[in-house]
Amino acid sequence: MHRLRLPGWVVARGAVLNDFPSLEAGRTALVNIDLQNAFVAEDGVFGNAHARDIVPAVNALSRAMRAAGGPVIWTRQTYTDEPPRAPPEWQYDARRPEVARAMAELAAGAAGHRLHPALEIGPADLIVDKYRYGAFSCPAGGLPETLERLGIAVLVLTGTLTNVCVESTAREANMAGYKVIVAGDATAAVTDAEQNAALMNLRLNFADVRRTKALLRMIRALR
Repeated sequence: MHRLRLPGWVVARGAVLNDFPSLEAGRTALVNIDLQNAFVAEDGVFGNAHARDIVPAVNALSRAMRAAGGPVIWTRQTYTDEPPRAPPEWQYDARRPEVARAMAELAAGAAGHRLHPALEIGPADLIVDKYRYGAFSCPAGGLPETLERLGIAVLVLTGTLTNVCVESTAREANMAGYKVIVAGDATAAVTDAEQNAALMNLRLNFADVRRTKALLRMIRALR
């Protein structure tokens, strides 16, 4: 489990821009980012223990959001070599074995692409494939189109990696006009240093950061 350190001065300064002590009924969605076998499983190409540690918190938040009548959305990082969803040719060097493995594991239909089996996926939950780190810059447009269709204004983000896809999506959502809350103890990076650096930057500029316990109270209040 990550050891979180978010200094008081960071919270205080960030609250000037992003301080959301309550959620908006009918306009709040939980977005669980990239909790796939490739990032969570012990044998996943990017799997790490911190990602496995957050599964109970993600499940608890997902159950609470469903009970409150809010949407639960799962994103899956996806690789394809077919334009326009393919990444730029220079970005990934398939001659490197670890890169080639990652590309293969994150292709649609691959075992690594699937959501981890320990996650509780509801029958009405939505699954969105994305082809960039940030879901809003993804050429498929799956997440922003879904949020617009649902009339969402507030996003609660969980998932991995905090300093890559979570942070990228949170920044883009902020710039797109969404209120963003990141679940600090329901997100995971590879190291504590990366986790805390990402949460600090998010809290200072782009999002509110709260723990699962507080978020559960806020979600239950939606009922």
